[in-house]
Amino acid sequence: MPHGCDPRALVLHGVRLKGFARVDQLADVTGLYPSEVTTSLEELRSQELVTHREGRVSGWALTQTGRQRDAELVAAELDQAGMRDRVDECYRRFLDVNHKLLGVCTEWQMRTVDGRQVLNDHGDDGYDRAVISRLRTIDGEIQPVCEALASGLSRFHAYGPRLSNALKKIESGETDWFTKPVIDSYHTIWFELHEDLLSTLGLERAKEGAS
Repeated sequence: MPHGCDPRALVLHGVRLKGFARVDQLADVTGLYPSEVTTSLEELRSQELVTHREGRVSGWALTQTGRQRDAELVAAELDQAGMRDRVDECYRRFLDVNHKLLGVCTEWQMRTVDGRQVLNDHGDDGYDRAVISRLRTIDGEIQPVCEALASGLSRFHAYGPRLSNALKKIESGETDWFTKPVIDSYHTIWFELHEDLLSTLGLERAKEGAS
């Protein structure tokens, strides 16, 4: 049975992963209804764990206390679920695929013409279709990792469907869903999965692979 999670903890961790987020974005990340997200955010704000920024771009962010509390909750959840070894294994499987994803993202944005790297203007349908095909292969490799994570920690349950949804949009011609940063693009979701694995295991991205 997957280990469940309090909605407030899900939302707190969602803010940690996004850095700065709107309610609708946190609903996508957590799989909660927007009303549930809003209620949780207000409770978290009353505990001074999150803060809301107003202005031209408004959203929610963690306080320093909130960041510390999220780290404590994630560590406790991992140990209570007895999932540390499985998450570590999934993290290593993720890293085996990560360089491939980074490679296809570069191929999507850049291409070699006459021996020079130039921006991909997406005028060559055959080239783009080949890159999307490689992304489809990568998705087939990462989905079992997402399933293994979700089977033990329920807060990971949304990653597989979110990645699948982004891939479907790309395949249907909505190619912004490949790498665009301000939407739930394939690369955005992948980045959040990476961050989630690091934070769950208490690792720092800057020191990744140093040991």
